Amino acid sequence: MTLISRVLGLVRDATIAAMFGASAATDAFFVAFKIPNLFRRLFAEGAFSQAFVPVLASYKATTSPDEVRRLLDAVFSTLAMVLLGLTAAGILAAPVVIGVFAPGFVGDATRFDLSVELLRLTFPYLLFIALTALLSGLLNTYGRFALPAVTPALLNLSFIGCTVWLAPHLAQPVYALGAAVLLGGALQLSLQLIAAWRMGFLPRFTRRHHDGVRRILGLMVPALFGVSVAQINFLVDTLVASFLQQGSISWLYYADRLMEFPLGLFGIALGTVILPRLSEHHARNEHDHFSGTLDWALRAVLTVTMPSAVGLALLAGPILSTLFQYGEFSERDVLMSARGLMAYSVGLTGFIMVKVLAPGYYARQDTRTPVKIGVVAMLTNAVLCVVLGYSLSHAGLALATSVAAFVNAGLLLRGLLGNGVYRPGPGWGLFGTRVIAACIAMGAYLAWAADDLATWTGLTTPQRALELAGLIGCAMLIYVAVLWLLGLRPSHLAQPRTSL
Repeated sequence: MTLISRVLGLVRDATIAAMFGASAATDAFFVAFKIPNLFRRLFAEGAFSQAFVPVLASYKATTSPDEVRRLLDAVFSTLAMVLLGLTAAGILAAPVVIGVFAPGFVGDATRFDLSVELLRLTFPYLLFIALTALLSGLLNTYGRFALPAVTPALLNLSFIGCTVWLAPHLAQPVYALGAAVLLGGALQLSLQLIAAWRMGFLPRFTRRHHDGVRRILGLMVPALFGVSVAQINFLVDTLVASFLQQGSISWLYYADRLMEFPLGLFGIALGTVILPRLSEHHARNEHDHFSGTLDWALRAVLTVTMPSAVGLALLAGPILSTLFQYGEFSERDVLMSARGLMAYSVGLTGFIMVKVLAPGYYARQDTRTPVKIGVVAMLTNAVLCVVLGYSLSHAGLALATSVAAFVNAGLLLRGLLGNGVYRPGPGWGLFGTRVIAACIAMGAYLAWAADDLATWTGLTTPQRALELAGLIGCAMLIYVAVLWLLGLRPSHLAQPRTSL
């Protein structure tokens, strides 16, 4: 289901690229959309979910369904009221917010005014998507992962529909993207409400206080920063990019979107699946099962993300050209976006490891340690952005974020190893050797077989698609074949039955 959503996301971005290219208007929209998205990660997929799911899992394991419903009602009501206030404040203070998050726009009347109007149009998305995340946490805790995973597809369909049918009829076509954000958010929340109703957990507004809300808030306050380090780093990229040449924000956006494909498909999906299980293992003092779940997830991460990183780095230009080089998206846009994607691919494994390692803390209701680690990662990114941003332009910003991701992941792993929460299973040395050797073989093939970007952009659309499919298919076969020849079998990556 996550794959379906991510594929539609690529179609969405290809549609937007063809209609708008990389321009002042897209720079303004991507800044405006990134701001509620940051708060979404803070209040929805980030701190709130990481605090809510462990508490909900504990109530599910130790109390009655009626008590779970009371907790859900109290949390839903509290979150809705907070979000209404935050949304109103964001709309009223839109010029100030844009000035803070994109200071490079202040002297540019076109991008500044347009981004302010678009922010006012998109900010209510935060209300819809945060409540959607609450209900998704409920469904995930009860083992229902498919519907929450496919729900983002509604936002992608909304983008595609508004770009194709609404944008051509507007005096300022980019406003169609803002309308798509609102429509997509409302559709996602509606679908989750229907699913909760069918489960018998449709939330109701209440004024009653609940101890669980206080527990969640206590966990959420430090987690607000800890789980959102990557997003804050991406926002720092945007802030610095607002001072760079026009188009830099859009180039980073398209590079980020391609990097987000494996990140969402494997990293976020794995983190979503293991958090409820880790929370229940912790509540039942099942320490071996807790460690076993983390060990399985880390092996799965490395098996998939290392070849993904190699492929994205070596095929950055061909992938971007095949997906986006239509209409207003030029050959230069492909080249500049490819530089950003290559830099982001360096940190892909680090990004996904954070998604898997962080639940090892939040499941134990330890939200403070990731905050301390996040501070180090954020400072690393800020320093490197200054050093690399003005020497390597937007690609330097992406590279700084990649390095910070590995700093974050490394410190999280060291903490879990140091306190004995995670005890690596046997065979890691041999496993790592197999994966690295297979990646080297696959990378050697792609470096030899892939044409240079100038040749690639001269191909027709069908030629690009066929050649890219052939390259990726052969690379996958080589990777799997080398793993097999070196002795790795599917049983080595099987989920532990006691954990998942």
